[in-house]
Amino acid sequence: MEEAVTSQSADKQQNHPAMGCPVTGTAADGCPVSHQAAEFDPFGSDYQLDPAEALRWSRDQAPVFYSPKLDYWVISRYDDIKAAFRDNITFSPAIALEKITPVSQEAQDVLRGYDYAMNRTLVNEDEPQHTERRRVLMEHFTPENLEGHKPMVRRLTREALDRIIDQGEADLVDEMLWEIPLTVALHFLGVPEEDMDKLREYSIAHTVNTWGRPSKDEQIKVAHAVGNFWQYAGKVLEKMRATPDGPGWMRYAIRQQASYPEVVTDSYLHSMMMAIIVAAHETTAHASANMFRRLLEQRELWEEVCRKPRLIPNAVEECLRHTGSVVAWRRITTRPVTVGDVQLPEGARLLMVTASGNHDERHFENPDELDLYRDNAVEHLTFGYGSHQCMGKNIARMEMRIFLEEFTRRLPHMELVPDQQFTYLPNTSFRGPDHLRVRWDPVNNPERRSDQAREPRMDFDIGAPSVKDLARTVRLADKRVLAKDIVGLSLEDPHGRPLPNWTPGAHVELLLDEMGRHYSLCGDPAHPERLELAVLREPASRGGSIYVHDRLQVGDEIGIRGPKNHFRLDERAEEYVLIAGGIGVTPIITMADRLKRLGKPYTLHYAGRSRRTMAFLDRLAAEHGERLHLYPSDEGVRLRIDAAIGEPSEGRQIYACGPERLLEALELATDGWPAGMLHVEHFGAAGALLDPGKEEAFDVVLEDSGLTVRVAPDQTLLEALRAAGIDVASDCEEGLCGTCEVTVTSGEDIDHRDRVLSREERGEGNRMMACCSRARGKISLAL
Repeated sequence: MEEAVTSQSADKQQNHPAMGCPVTGTAADGCPVSHQAAEFDPFGSDYQLDPAEALRWSRDQAPVFYSPKLDYWVISRYDDIKAAFRDNITFSPAIALEKITPVSQEAQDVLRGYDYAMNRTLVNEDEPQHTERRRVLMEHFTPENLEGHKPMVRRLTREALDRIIDQGEADLVDEMLWEIPLTVALHFLGVPEEDMDKLREYSIAHTVNTWGRPSKDEQIKVAHAVGNFWQYAGKVLEKMRATPDGPGWMRYAIRQQASYPEVVTDSYLHSMMMAIIVAAHETTAHASANMFRRLLEQRELWEEVCRKPRLIPNAVEECLRHTGSVVAWRRITTRPVTVGDVQLPEGARLLMVTASGNHDERHFENPDELDLYRDNAVEHLTFGYGSHQCMGKNIARMEMRIFLEEFTRRLPHMELVPDQQFTYLPNTSFRGPDHLRVRWDPVNNPERRSDQAREPRMDFDIGAPSVKDLARTVRLADKRVLAKDIVGLSLEDPHGRPLPNWTPGAHVELLLDEMGRHYSLCGDPAHPERLELAVLREPASRGGSIYVHDRLQVGDEIGIRGPKNHFRLDERAEEYVLIAGGIGVTPIITMADRLKRLGKPYTLHYAGRSRRTMAFLDRLAAEHGERLHLYPSDEGVRLRIDAAIGEPSEGRQIYACGPERLLEALELATDGWPAGMLHVEHFGAAGALLDPGKEEAFDVVLEDSGLTVRVAPDQTLLEALRAAGIDVASDCEEGLCGTCEVTVTSGEDIDHRDRVLSREERGEGNRMMACCSRARGKISLAL
């Protein structure tokens, strides 16, 4: 960052010598306004068409910069944006709904004539009022309560599709994607469904008023629409007060007002009434249009979803990451603070471009690719994060999943109308095409051949997608004997496409007759056309290895999840000790291959019962020669761990995989060594399974969300978090992979049951695995 800021300062002086720096003294190395920063315009065509691409230069060179045209600081990287979301004291949301364009006096007079008095809402309210109101009003947003809305969403979608199914062409935005989210929003609130067109007009006006750049004449028109919207919301609210026991979130809020009159005030209800109609309606409509456009533009992805409806939840999540409808959020600093390497003053206004953060390669691998199998898509920032994360996120997910399921089932042959021009309502923060025209041949509609095509195939759970549904199909191209009781497998894509990239230490999960089993990759990452595995027949097998050895045949198609890497090689060390026991050689051999290519010093120690039970001996001898040390126990050669690892050295790293007794011996031998030198991968999890009869309940304070969650004896921490609407990624759910790691901020008595954290890491007490580990008292998490 120092070099970036310095070069920006020089560029500033070169390109704008007469201007001087507009933010003197706010950056460590001079003026932060480069030529690119000075030219940045969120209302320009580049940002409006593709905000992530428009800020690629920023992510690479200047992740925090000042925009003179906007008079905001712009933040473009994932970690910086998430850190700001987490600290809503320093980074106040007070300006989240502030007008980007100052309102003219004439427009203010118009609004005053309507008694317009929009107040703070959950979006732009500071603490402690925000958390108090969120706790009182969020019950209707839990996954359990949202289940009852699914039939209504399905019915509305089917009715809309019935109206167009025989037309052969439609504008999805006009025909359904705008109307249905609005109807769902009104239904959720308990508002009458009439005046649909008028509400649409009001909603657009509200967006332009807050995030757009209307001219003075347009401001007058917008002010009238916003004023009418305000009055309409007030009238509907009064109607609902007359029947407070009726359905909907607004009546629920009215009832809560009776118990918490100082928290749920009249002006607050009026403002929330208006805000939620916009938030729940417009963002979902735009997100759905973006989703259909992106999937139909990449035909192979659309067809993949048609073939595999279980991919739909993750396809929705990945579309929210790749092309979400919420492009940016705004904050204002309440004290001087450093973001990245840039010092910001108190009162600095920030535009946090979440669309850019969602394309940050430092967090998402191959971020510009729309990857249906991406296992961390749920970590996107489109819904925000922390206590201000969108409460309606699961409503949006539910609608988008049902939209996609209905269309891929009933109109799998649908395509985009070619050569159409996509236009967007100019604004900084929300994005979706004004129109989306599609076409299809009604003669090919599946339901003309079978009535079953009208029946839903999937009923998706409310909440974040499960990575357990992210299985891609592969074909067994080769099966061969590598050693006694060890077979090698070569997997390929059935359609000849490259398989995903992977790095040494990675594994895949094979799905074998409803069993999921994890196996390390042992081939060459430079050849993505095949994935290579080695599988040992386990005497005490739970069925996986026996299935591979006895039933899996060349030509069979199976599902895999991954590749994933939770045993990643740190390539920055000065020297390496690699230790493998038995079949644990599979991840270790790929590390040795990589270190040889890098020219790094390493030794490889490989122990087994006998040479005939040890796989890859010829390959290892040919490729790693004098660096290889073999320990076949039937020859009386034993691995002496102390001799293999030597004395602790600052630049040394140890990587080991094998039986538990080997790994336990290594942990004992390195006890007292500097933390982070030993890295191990286990074959299985011990003690990770839940035993409700012996467990104790415990409370978890979620600091970023302002909630306290009770974890019952028959419930994992992961299950309790999801039931509260908190998104936590997971994979194996056996304590082996580390995907569900959460940060512990307080509470010392953690019952670690994973096979991921080292002894030193457990002793630090600042993280745990939500799928299996527990606590013996109250703890706090950074969630």
